[in-house]
Amino acid sequence: MDELAPVVFFLVGLTGSGKTTYARRALEPAGAVRLSVDEEVFARHGRYGVDYPEYEYFEREAPVVAEVRDRLVRLVSEGRDVVLDHGLWRRADRDAWKKLVETAGGRWRLLYFPVPREELLRRLTARNQEEHANALAVTESALDDFYARFDVPDGEGEEIVPVGSF
Repeated sequence: MDELAPVVFFLVGLTGSGKTTYARRALEPAGAVRLSVDEEVFARHGRYGVDYPEYEYFEREAPVVAEVRDRLVRLVSEGRDVVLDHGLWRRADRDAWKKLVETAGGRWRLLYFPVPREELLRRLTARNQEEHANALAVTESALDDFYARFDVPDGEGEEIVPVGSF
């Protein structure tokens, strides 16, 4: 793989694991362009579970993901490093994004943010009081559902970003 090729950072973790904070503190200042699906959905439709019903999220998210995918390919073809600020919970989704980046001439790094459930609950309880794009209201039962739908990266070339390291 070409070590000079642009890098796409895949941020993998559950809601509240610190992906956006890490991207803003560590990757954007180094020149990477951050692409956030949640922020774009928020800009178009408002707050999840407040301005539209939760069950409509994936329908509203789908066209945004397609646009982010196209923008990511354009940026890589221009030689730009990119941060995909999107949870990428399913291994099949991660594999598809990896292939997309490689086909576009880039290389990827998969950064995994494992956070204990109790810490996620603490963070989400505080964040549920906020009203910005990255403050999706998440209940304890919703978090349990998230865990059930999350494929923990294992043997995918993942790099662990330890809790409290940024």
